[in-house]
Amino acid sequence: MYTLYDYLPSQNAWKVRALLRHLGTPYRTEYVSIFEGEGQRDDYLAVNPAGAVPALRLPDGRVLAESNAILFYLAQGTRYLPADPFGQAKVLQWMSFEQDYVGHIAGLRHWTMTGKLARRPPAWAAMRRAAGSKALAILDRELSARPFIAGDAYTVADIALFAYAHRADEAGLPLADYPNVRAWIARVRAQEGFLDEHHPYAIDPYSGRELP
Repeated sequence: MYTLYDYLPSQNAWKVRALLRHLGTPYRTEYVSIFEGEGQRDDYLAVNPAGAVPALRLPDGRVLAESNAILFYLAQGTRYLPADPFGQAKVLQWMSFEQDYVGHIAGLRHWTMTGKLARRPPAWAAMRRAAGSKALAILDRELSARPFIAGDAYTVADIALFAYAHRADEAGLPLADYPNVRAWIARVRAQEGFLDEHHPYAIDPYSGRELP
């Protein structure tokens, strides 16, 4: 059985939970209290060298870290990843975009929701805000032409992008400005087996701390 190393408020960890739910794949969970420093323990750094979540231990004992790598692995041979090399590359293109651009929304949202924004230099926040707005504008333009980001079918690229894009309001980036993104969010939510689950940082009394 798979073991998912998880932290419930993490939308990166949600990505993996979401795909496992779609696939109907059983797994066990080990929770990592990252803001208490559990991610920096030697035993966990052997699981994920970055000390972050998620990570996935395979039934044979091997371990994968980084949410999008886990998605790509689990989606092999399923409806959530195209079978042809070009289609897979398009999915990877948008998963890379998620890390490079939508990640700014993730960071800004985290700072905002945990009270850390006031402790950050204003220029850092402005940079993330501009980059997050650019990411949403690109997605809005692209999603005007097709129902899902990599084509006509829902894939792990949509799961990866949805995780933080659909929470952009919490980063102070109003989704009302992006009608095609909002329509896509509704299409993602309508997918069979969609994991409609959200855990705010408020459930973790340590989330206001800086990461070790």
